Amino acid sequence: MIKPQTIVVTGGDGFIGSAVIRLLIAETDVRVVNLDKLTYAASGTALRGVENSDRYNFEQVDITDLASLKQVFNSYDPDAVMHLAAESHVDRSISMPESFIQTNVIGTFRLLQAAYQHFAILKEDRKDNFRFHHISTDEVFGSLGMNGMSSEESCYNPRSPYSASKASSDHLVRAWGTTYGLPIVVSSCSNNYGQFHFPEKLIPLMIIKGIRGESMPIYGDGSNIRDWLFVEDHAKALWKVLSKGAVGNSYNISGYNEISNLEVVEKICDLLDLYAPPLACCKSRRELITFVTDRLGHDFRYALNAAKIKHDLGWRPEETFSSGIEKTVRWYIDNEAWWRPLLDRKMLIPN
Repeated sequence: MIKPQTIVVTGGDGFIGSAVIRLLIAETDVRVVNLDKLTYAASGTALRGVENSDRYNFEQVDITDLASLKQVFNSYDPDAVMHLAAESHVDRSISMPESFIQTNVIGTFRLLQAAYQHFAILKEDRKDNFRFHHISTDEVFGSLGMNGMSSEESCYNPRSPYSASKASSDHLVRAWGTTYGLPIVVSSCSNNYGQFHFPEKLIPLMIIKGIRGESMPIYGDGSNIRDWLFVEDHAKALWKVLSKGAVGNSYNISGYNEISNLEVVEKICDLLDLYAPPLACCKSRRELITFVTDRLGHDFRYALNAAKIKHDLGWRPEETFSSGIEKTVRWYIDNEAWWRPLLDRKMLIPN
């Protein structure tokens, strides 16, 4: 187990990154350096509760800017990196793939350069305590049929520009571990959901459309299956991987909540009918569900075997999908002041 004093978190203003930082400030004594470019998907107020902490620092940095990254490492002298900064929306990767290559591949390469240069000059005791934690996705393993799960040893089979860019970054990180001796750990997660989720992704988008009484479009027939992981459970798992994970190892992080997209949206409709103001247009929000042309190359199913992190690190999710989605729906109902301004951002792609 390592005990870092200062951690650089890239993408700390994003959905998962902000959850990680909230956890680190609340439940550890580490100093956090949040590196974020502040793109369209930045969470805005998600870190308001920690911004006044004397252990929180923010640097607006593009991870493709090597000079700025070097300056951050020189200024803060970190013991660990948690690399979450990434372009992550599959639909957007199909229509504008270049930004995914720049951020996810070139950005990871630049970050590895800066991290290794910093690591190389550390004293031996600090080298033993240093970690570079790269956060990846279940999508790098490709689409599954109705049966089976992807393990940490499964072959890669990325099928979208997004997953291909993440697979590329995974391989770069492992290469820096093998070739240069940078102490790396990698984790792959299933689909996250929860508070402060930017409303281009399925769950927040459907919640907001359901609140507003708008059509709720689902790709194809809604039979595609995803495994859903509550973001706060994921943040706790990431801290376990960073602090207790074995150097060079990979860990799958799963919510063990495999549900079809149609079932997810139907559950959201039922919760909105229960907790949100009624709509004049319909008795049930299920009437708002529509089916649209399927997405290009839409993977059918993802599923991760997370036995390793349970056995080796003692982590398991605390939330079921039923408990987590209820918390999420109620949060969006109560926090319209957060999500309404995001609907006006010109970069938002309708689903």
